[in-house]
Amino acid sequence: MVAKKYQNPNGGLNEAGRKYFENKEGGDLKAPQSSGTDGRRVSFAARFSGMAGPLKDEKGRPTRLKKALQAWGFGSKEAARNFANKNKKA
Repeated sequence: MVAKKYQNPNGGLNEAGRKYFENKEGGDLKAPQSSGTDGRRVSFAARFSGMAGPLKDEKGRPTRLKKALQAWGFGSKEAARNFANKNKKA
């Protein structure tokens, strides 16, 4: 689990979180892409459309999964799945 100070309240990691991950793990995380048909966005949609778990918690608040989907421009797992299927390369 990522510390709250590295989480963007609207989903995903904030810039500090991406820098922390880069320093700790050596990765090169980029900010979410909320539009377009770039391969990164298609890949995200394909992965997250199959994620287990609810989009709302027991109090009706959006979960981190829902917030991540929204940050990438998707309203639901189904929307992400449809986008991925439509834009995947053969």
